[in-house]
Amino acid sequence: MVIDCTKIKDVLERYYLSPFYAVEFCVGFPGNLLVVLGYIFCLQEWQSCNIYLFNLAVSDLIFLCTLPRLSYLYANDQPEKSPYGCVINRYVLHVNLYSSILFMVWLSMDRFLLIRHPTRNHCLLRPKIAMIVSGLSWLAVNLEVAPMISLMVHDLQRGNWSSCKDFASLKGEVHTLGYSLGLTLTGYALPLLGLCGFSYQIAHLLHIQERAIQRRTTTYKRPLRVAVSAAIMFLLLYTPYHVLRNIRIASQHDWTGLQLCTRMNIESLYIITRPFAFLHSVINPVFYFLMGDKFKKLLLAKLRKLIRKTEQQREPA
Repeated sequence: MVIDCTKIKDVLERYYLSPFYAVEFCVGFPGNLLVVLGYIFCLQEWQSCNIYLFNLAVSDLIFLCTLPRLSYLYANDQPEKSPYGCVINRYVLHVNLYSSILFMVWLSMDRFLLIRHPTRNHCLLRPKIAMIVSGLSWLAVNLEVAPMISLMVHDLQRGNWSSCKDFASLKGEVHTLGYSLGLTLTGYALPLLGLCGFSYQIAHLLHIQERAIQRRTTTYKRPLRVAVSAAIMFLLLYTPYHVLRNIRIASQHDWTGLQLCTRMNIESLYIITRPFAFLHSVINPVFYFLMGDKFKKLLLAKLRKLIRKTEQQREPA
């Protein structure tokens, strides 16, 4: 049976994107919500790493709230009729995409500085400085993604405010391919280099310290595992998405001379990479529990207390 190449997109959106986004929400939302509430109600003394992790969890939580509507629209083959909903959804999606990797960079930097300055005498290990860095990070990411609003508004205007498209399908006054390449460089490639750089520095520092004290412990290796795991995660999840996004945007130009089916196949491959790029929001809660035992103990103690309280209320007088 020969499948019409123009139908592949609709099939993927309905039977691939819709269930994938639904699963990501069902798994990721409770985990991130538990972390956010745990930080607010269980953690009394906040350190710099807690501030970066809290911002990361909030970013993931906000993004995950957009997935149920996307899943519903794709499942029912319905377009986004609200222009405000279209712009906000795409904007939140990309802010989360680039804020997540940036906060992971600061987290890796924090772990490196903590190994180098165990007494926390470095200024970047102070909670107040971490709050300033987090605020500047939010500002930088929003400035990076802001031009996308212009692209979306102009594209919506041409479609009579009824056609909500993905970023890779937008056309507007801003040169889409140039902007996408710049966003790939500043929002993904440079932070990934930062993650890899801090991973190398942590490994190098640990190697020197191990030779000096001639012992290895699990706690000693934990910061390295966190930094390396984060770098590998973003490398595997983000690289296919960014490569295919730029190829997809370039394929729409007449100078490529590509046939319709070739363009549709490229778009299909790009669609496949999209939910994998956002899978980091589901995986990120794992890092909160890898950062140390204190938060885990406080959270588990709080949960046990709530369970005991609930059981006592159910018992007959």
